[in-house]
Amino acid sequence: MKIAFYAPLKSPEHAVPSGDRLMARQIVECLKRARHEVTLASGLRAFLGDSAHEAGYARLKAEAEAEIARLSALWRGQGAPDLWFCYHPYYKAPDLIGPAVCQTFGLAYVTAEASYSPRRNLGIWREMQAGVLQTVRGAAVNIGLTARDRAGLTDAAPDAAIAALKPFIDEGLFTAQAAQPEPHHLVTVAMMRAGDKLASFRALAEGLSRIADVPWHLSVVGDGPLRAEVQALFAGFGEGRIDWLGQRERAEVADILSKGALYVWPGCGEAYGLAYLEAQAAGLPVVAFATAGVPEVVEHGETGLLTEPGDAAAYAAAIAALLGDAAERSRMAKNARARVVAEHSLPAAATALDAILRQSLGEKR
Repeated sequence: MKIAFYAPLKSPEHAVPSGDRLMARQIVECLKRARHEVTLASGLRAFLGDSAHEAGYARLKAEAEAEIARLSALWRGQGAPDLWFCYHPYYKAPDLIGPAVCQTFGLAYVTAEASYSPRRNLGIWREMQAGVLQTVRGAAVNIGLTARDRAGLTDAAPDAAIAALKPFIDEGLFTAQAAQPEPHHLVTVAMMRAGDKLASFRALAEGLSRIADVPWHLSVVGDGPLRAEVQALFAGFGEGRIDWLGQRERAEVADILSKGALYVWPGCGEAYGLAYLEAQAAGLPVVAFATAGVPEVVEHGETGLLTEPGDAAAYAAAIAALLGDAAERSRMAKNARARVVAEHSLPAAATALDAILRQSLGEKR
């Protein structure tokens, strides 16, 4: 099929790295591996954020109308695609382009990782959410990567077509590295920004402060606008216990992970966390909170340990327990890598995604 791909929150060509950009790129790669012809339909970022207001929404709709006109003229000249694929439409970043061009050209419409929350029906977001809900109801299929998101869509739109796809990564860089874990070496990879990321750094610092007598060493990969605030959270630890490695390329991240004994990241509010899958593919057991979408990618007792959200004592105890048990770490490391390859790899996802599209579109046509 010829597929027009659009990610209203963050284009796969956006300059700033994030989980959203990475997943958008990986979905495109999955579609290409299944031999579909994929083009990026638009780079328009339809994100209003917490400061959403009527003027901003009006400006965004005007920009979307310009994109609709551009695509319409383009497709009338060279032919339209078969399918519009929208990744991650939600109340802060709705798809204001796809539904219109699909109606004009008779295209099938598909979403992946769409979400709906009735708690967000406030102010300008009410209209934006209504648009998301309308697209979900009219889609040939809505592909959900977590049980939580699928349940939210089902509650809001019981008649919507919904399918499950497990979160996945391009695992090659991480499985290619031979695991050479250094005892007591902890690793975390995360952006340093406000909200859930800062909350997770705070929880990590609190947990590690409770096991200061354990000779752990932490490598932190990542950067962001709150770097100073994050580093201040760890200021009480002795010199040399933490390496601040900054932002690194994925190949470098894979190398760093290969030398880790444990991946530690509480995961406050994580949709699922691609970094958890990368760590497990590299052969690291994970210690995280049993919160949000984290249990979708970390199997408690098999590929890591999940503790009660916010319980710093339990989180610290889980880290200490695994650091002190090399045999258990080794067992979990093998399980983690095998599980990612079998269930969360790019080849597995490409096969599953293609099957979803063919079944869903076959039922619609």
